[in-house]
Amino acid sequence: MPANFLSTLTGSFAMPAAENPTVAMVEAAYRHHGLNWRYINCEVSPKLLADAVRGAWAMGWAGFNCSIPHKVAVIQHLDGLGESAGIIGAVNTVVRRGNGFIGENTDGKGFVHALREVIDPEGKSVMIFGAGGAARAVSVELALAGARSIILVNRSQETGRALVNLLNSRTGTSAEFHPWDRTVKVPPETEIVINATSIGLYPDIDGRLDLDLGSLTPAMVVADGIHNPPRTHLIRSAEARGCRVVDGLGMLVNQGVIGIKYWTGVDVDAGVMRRTLAEIFQT
Repeated sequence: MPANFLSTLTGSFAMPAAENPTVAMVEAAYRHHGLNWRYINCEVSPKLLADAVRGAWAMGWAGFNCSIPHKVAVIQHLDGLGESAGIIGAVNTVVRRGNGFIGENTDGKGFVHALREVIDPEGKSVMIFGAGGAARAVSVELALAGARSIILVNRSQETGRALVNLLNSRTGTSAEFHPWDRTVKVPPETEIVINATSIGLYPDIDGRLDLDLGSLTPAMVVADGIHNPPRTHLIRSAEARGCRVVDGLGMLVNQGVIGIKYWTGVDVDAGVMRRTLAEIFQT
């Protein structure tokens, strides 16, 4: 069955749809594995979202991705949710299963998969900057992966405390909120430090976390969810401090790997997808 996927073009990519990094890496994987599938980029207005989902089902689509502003609104048009998507309350990947469309969230899953290439989060202490959609997905998946404790650092106390309460009530981790009202020092016992904000995202490539870099130690793994550019100020600074690092390309690639597995059942070569992104971002 040929596959088409619905995706909303966002302002994150200042380039035509044909050069959209997600489209490019998924199509590269299809070609590499000889899969007769296509991944296309469609722009759908919020008022037509229900029609788009019904149309995808009627045309036999195997599934689709959702980006902002559809990640929450799409839920009311689906037939069920995966475990983490239900906790996160947002969907970025929809999969045809049996007689319905099921919503999944691969944002956090992709991040955890990339992180595991460097460190297993099970039993680890984590500090996360941010409490928005990315932080929500990442923190939930880390908790489900067995992270022992999570410190959430955020400007908005309301948003930050709401996410901490969610983690403590719906997962087995121990989460606490730290207000981000001054330069943050990472506690020395922290094992994983994560930027889940948009600070450093193109075109604001000089953006810097209000973080005391001197509090980073070589025993820590530092991860950044920003994929454009992959080598953010945080990644470069952490490397200079002797930390092991995980860049945003790993998260993006593994989101794609997981999504393709959902849709096709095939475990695709992540290296092909990463090389495609590296060419686009000229890393």
